[in-house]
Amino acid sequence: MVVIGRVLRAVVAACAVAAFAGCSSDDTPEPDGTTISVDTVRNALLKAADVGPTWKTPAESAAPGRLVSICGADTAPAAVPGNPQLVSAPLSDEGTEGVQSLTQIGLVYEDTVSAATALAALRTVADACPPSVSQPAKTGDREEPAYTETARTAPLEEGGWIGFVTTRNKQYDKEHAATADVAVAAVARGNVVLVDQYAIYRLGKSDASANPQFSADWQKLVGTTLNRIGGQ
Repeated sequence: MVVIGRVLRAVVAACAVAAFAGCSSDDTPEPDGTTISVDTVRNALLKAADVGPTWKTPAESAAPGRLVSICGADTAPAAVPGNPQLVSAPLSDEGTEGVQSLTQIGLVYEDTVSAATALAALRTVADACPPSVSQPAKTGDREEPAYTETARTAPLEEGGWIGFVTTRNKQYDKEHAATADVAVAAVARGNVVLVDQYAIYRLGKSDASANPQFSADWQKLVGTTLNRIGGQ
């Protein structure tokens, strides 16, 4: 079981973290002659019991057939490149001091070329995201304090999977001490692109290192899923 640390329940429904994905021609995976089936990807996606005892499938989640936002802030979810078969599995862990979420999306293409092209398209979007965005406070149904969000994208390689990860840190204004960290990993192998988004929102924190385990946690989640696909 992959156990990700408990984050206590919070009043954060309107402060949900944003996410993203992307890739470039430098990250294009080499063909490995492997065709991965939709059932293999579906079975490999983590279930709540695989992550930890406080995790569950949320009652409400993003509409099926959509990716996550690449640039965060107010940007819309990225369009699904090409015409893959899509499987997804959202999970969440809510507590009194924060929320964690995991969105897993498998894009299963007919061939390796289509998957590599899709990964490159996503990376192009990620590369166009600004490194820092400041947003004023929102009111209404999506109330949220003002914040500044920074982002960086780096190559990612894991067990024959090649792509990138975009990590983001959101700092809210001083009157609303809170931080949000988000990682979206987009990697391809053979005919599959996997997009994994891990996000954590913490109340009562106002420094960039509020969650020192963030990097280890997203890497553990992504790595576990990739190993499960590779082990089918």
